[in-house]
Amino acid sequence: MDYAPAMRIRTHLSIFAALSLLAAQGCGGGLQVRLVNAVTDQPSNVAMFFTVDTKDGEPVGGLAVENFAIYEDGGLVSVAESKQTIINPEVAAEHFTLLLVDMSGSVTESDDVHLIAEAATRFTAALSTDQRVAVYAFDGSEEIFEIQSFVRHSGEGQARGVGRLGSFKTRDPSTNLNGALVKAVEVTQQAMAMSEAPLTFGTIVVFTDGTDRAARVSAREMQRTLDRSGLEVFAIGVGSEIDEKTLSQIGLTGYVLINDIEEVVSAFEAISERIIGMTKRFYLLSYCSPARAGTHKVTVEVSHEGKRGSATYEFDAAGFGPNCDPNRIPDFGDGPGVTTGGRGRSKSMRIRVE
Repeated sequence: MDYAPAMRIRTHLSIFAALSLLAAQGCGGGLQVRLVNAVTDQPSNVAMFFTVDTKDGEPVGGLAVENFAIYEDGGLVSVAESKQTIINPEVAAEHFTLLLVDMSGSVTESDDVHLIAEAATRFTAALSTDQRVAVYAFDGSEEIFEIQSFVRHSGEGQARGVGRLGSFKTRDPSTNLNGALVKAVEVTQQAMAMSEAPLTFGTIVVFTDGTDRAARVSAREMQRTLDRSGLEVFAIGVGSEIDEKTLSQIGLTGYVLINDIEEVVSAFEAISERIIGMTKRFYLLSYCSPARAGTHKVTVEVSHEGKRGSATYEFDAAGFGPNCDPNRIPDFGDGPGVTTGGRGRSKSMRIRVE
């Protein structure tokens, strides 16, 4: 399973770079390296934004410059000569996660709301350091209800905002799960569209204790919306009303099914850890190319614990020269988008709750 987050990419291909983004799947070397985008600029800067996963779809984070080797036209580029460095990927990308919480009558009439509010508070606190997190509630109503808008950096104000789940008043006791997911896609995509970052990635996490009862939106329409959205989708289900098959169809990226509401905090933690891991698998590698003219094929080879993978693209070095600074933040611009292979998901994965 490929966990590369689906994305909206808004990037400008530099006039100095005729990029030809090619497939990057590691060729059986044990690692999947997916090239998200790349840009070149004078005097001779080359920057590549990519993800690294194992062949089983496990995100690989924490890699250092030593884990990367750069080849131009098959020849190894000297680390000293190229000054290759890893730039904080946050300068190029912004991540959005929307937590969608079932607050239908079966939930709010139980004694478990405080557990759900606690789980949601911990979830947003864990993620909001590195990305924008929003919380919405749904019941049987046509609309979803904002508990907290997309914000970044956790704090007391944020905790109080999420805590409003504990006092949420159900408008319609039914469960509009399908319709809520469609609305969540719309809200997340709108937030991503307003971002100033050249690359944006979106995730929806839905918690529910049952299947759709309102029938406002068909399961087919909901599924089609999720499939076309370009968003990662995780699902957390509790109780006997929702079965694993249904949950796996919603949780395209991963899902957790628990039988006891007491496990809800652990379930939220498992999902947050997965999302954080997926975020850490992004790398922005920058270097100074020794090329001074012509078109060149660049291959980034990644090695980790005896496993290897690579990504390749082509660029035009016309006008390249000396005095390159690899620490300069690359300008992906705001031109037309470029995608590199889509989501490539074959199945969802059940995430274990310890």
